[in-house]
Amino acid sequence: MSFTASQIAGIVRGEVAGDGTTLLTGLSAASHARAGDLTFADNEEYFAAAEQSAAAAILAPGNFKSDRKTVIRVPNARIAMARLLPVFFPPDQAPPGVHPSAQIDPSARVDATAHIGPNCVVGARVQIGARSVLMGGNHIGRDSTLGEEVCLYPNVVIYYRTVIGHRVVIHAGTVIGSDGYGYAFDEGRQRKVLQVGNVIIHDDVEIGANAAIDRAALGSTVIGAGTKIDNLVHVAHNVVMGRHCLVMGQVGFAGSTQLGDYVVVASQSGISGHLKLGHQSVIGAKSGVMRDIPDGGKVLGIPAMPDKQAKRQIIAVQQLPETIRRLRELEKQVALLVAKLEAGDTRPRPAAGDQ
Repeated sequence: MSFTASQIAGIVRGEVAGDGTTLLTGLSAASHARAGDLTFADNEEYFAAAEQSAAAAILAPGNFKSDRKTVIRVPNARIAMARLLPVFFPPDQAPPGVHPSAQIDPSARVDATAHIGPNCVVGARVQIGARSVLMGGNHIGRDSTLGEEVCLYPNVVIYYRTVIGHRVVIHAGTVIGSDGYGYAFDEGRQRKVLQVGNVIIHDDVEIGANAAIDRAALGSTVIGAGTKIDNLVHVAHNVVMGRHCLVMGQVGFAGSTQLGDYVVVASQSGISGHLKLGHQSVIGAKSGVMRDIPDGGKVLGIPAMPDKQAKRQIIAVQQLPETIRRLRELEKQVALLVAKLEAGDTRPRPAAGDQ
């Protein structure tokens, strides 16, 4: 597959500086570029490396120019790259049809354009939309709904009554709709509180590998449209996430927490239950969040606190060894002065630097 520089500029809404007929046959980082490749650069160091590479053209912000190579100028090179990757590397298209080893309940409705891979189980009254793909080993519980162009990688399990929107991608080993962690101490033992709700995943969500999203005790656990969840994330029962949130790996949410839109949660953070994380709030890595966060708030640390305060504390801790050393020296000097005073020696002594 090949494109001219002018065609690529049209796709990314950029402009060509140089030869618009330059033929581009691939997309690569500068360090691995070959003749005919398009590479990208978003700072001077990367641009210099791109100019020295074998690439035929460079995708770069509008202020860059080159006497050696064709430049496709765009407002943001990384965004343009994200748009171009599917052009040069189109995803595999699974053919319509049902593998002979799949088991589909007679009451299920599977669109004729969907792909049902080997060893899949599709339960009673399940609905699977157009061009959706079950790659293999998937179990879809009764009364669940999958929209159009949903992609489930191998061994994804969808419990009963789950609702999944359009263009949702769920990676291998993830479980959607498992029981929430609900128990009540009763007569000396933990009695299970039945989890009778469900999970609703809205359009354009992507969920990484080996994540777990629990069904609600009552009502629904909800993942908002456009939200992206990384590997190894746990979302407890009745959590409600807003639109276009970013949740990095190894994050855990306790039950009934609510996230606004565009919330960012960095890796290995823990979020306590029944909290509200405001719109566009940001949680730094390895944070323990125990209080509500206002709109636009940024927190860090355990317990999480405003990021500027947390950073001041981190700097203070780094200064502790030197502070302790100076304190001990001052204690020695005070002890020496006290001893002299008690001995009746009141003569002035030169400062340490004057000796």
